[in-house]
Amino acid sequence: MDVRTFGVEEELLLVDPDGGGLRAVSDAVIRYAREHGGVPLAGAGNAGIFETELQREQLEMCTLPCATLDELAEQVVTIRRAASIAASGVGAAVAALATCPVEVHPSLTPSRRYRRMADAYALTADEQLTCGCHVHVSIGSADEGVAVLDRIRPWLPPLLALSANSPFWQGHDTGYESWRQQVWWRWPSSGPTQLFGSAAKYRAAVQALIETGTLLDEGMIYFDARLSRHHPTIEIRVADVCLRSSDTVLVAALVRALVDTAATAWRAGEPPDPVRTDLLKLAMWRAGRSGLDEDLVHPVTHRSAPAADVVTALLDHVTPALDRYGDLRTVHDLLGRVMKDGNGARRQRAIYQREGTIPPVMTDAVHQTAEH
Repeated sequence: MDVRTFGVEEELLLVDPDGGGLRAVSDAVIRYAREHGGVPLAGAGNAGIFETELQREQLEMCTLPCATLDELAEQVVTIRRAASIAASGVGAAVAALATCPVEVHPSLTPSRRYRRMADAYALTADEQLTCGCHVHVSIGSADEGVAVLDRIRPWLPPLLALSANSPFWQGHDTGYESWRQQVWWRWPSSGPTQLFGSAAKYRAAVQALIETGTLLDEGMIYFDARLSRHHPTIEIRVADVCLRSSDTVLVAALVRALVDTAATAWRAGEPPDPVRTDLLKLAMWRAGRSGLDEDLVHPVTHRSAPAADVVTALLDHVTPALDRYGDLRTVHDLLGRVMKDGNGARRQRAIYQREGTIPPVMTDAVHQTAEH
């Protein structure tokens, strides 16, 4: 595959413009966008770039497939601004926050499938108001995709540490950099996976989960990384939605490079790391707990190591792929900024500590989402 296209899905919160709370207006935002020209991207359709989510206080935005990092960056910024304009048209705003900092009681989007989920999963569905960043990367075949899934497993936790953007939950500081990850793990099929070995074994594993009757359908396969049901891509789902669009671009660039690196290793006959799934779960928990501020689990040694060393190991691992796509310099600069200034969780806490109250955290997030 000469050029792997990639794209992102970002879930945003719909909030009061003054930072006072959330607004259950996703249908109205999409309708406004449709009636006022949609998103100014060729091929985007009339508001087809926006979708509803489980709760009415959420809006999902999707880029088109992109070949270059510059193209992806432009689309993320353009779509975020279009979402901000559409939300403003119905008296709301959008905020790239992975959990809601203030107390909220979400309202279910009234679709048949979401009602079934609410009935089946009770409080897990009732409280599931989290926003992630999902990165899709093109693959040449299902077998290549599964080979990639098997080989990227230990490299996913650093992506959560870099993107962590959910320290607050129901008006309280959770002590976690990514509380979204803790809430998300309540779904029965979420988390890291074992080695699959082939597309046939992947499909068999998915079917076995569905046949337990615990999941409604294949759409509820919430692995950290999975084969897309509708596109010739794999989907990496571990990142919080990022406060800054530049961090979204960084995560997407690293994910594409991870996929390309893994596919290259597969073609060369290099076996995947057989690290146990329980160790991967611990590594992801550690990344969500402390982000970049304490030690993480090293993707190669699987021992505790400084976060800076883990991020450096990730960069070294994917440098050939980044260089091949012309992304190395941009990623190096973006990584340097995150390591210096911190992730979204650090910014949220800094504002809260300075202002002594949560509404300024949400007001800042509205500004960051629309302008950065």
